Amino acid sequence: MSSVADQLDAVMQKTDRLIALCQALQEENELLKLENRHTKTALEAAKTQQVELDEKLRVLKLAKSIEGTSEKTLDIKQKINEFVREIDKCVVLLKK
Repeated sequence: MSSVADQLDAVMQKTDRLIALCQALQEENELLKLENRHTKTALEAAKTQQVELDEKLRVLKLAKSIEGTSEKTLDIKQKINEFVREIDKCVVLLKK
């Protein structure tokens, strides 16, 4: 009978180890779930920040293009004024 008692004792010890292992795995699983939630939150925050930065970049590019356009517009206006002065000079010469 001691052999049956020894076998039963071995089965009980293995069962206890399996229960402890199961509990440890459940705790680890809960920690991993928590870490996963934190990571998802951080990812969402990073995506939001990326969208905001992309929008700022778009606005800056637009501002740069408008800035360049105002310089070009100023150059064009100056050239038009020069042409108008030349035309006025020609008109004055033609009237003489």
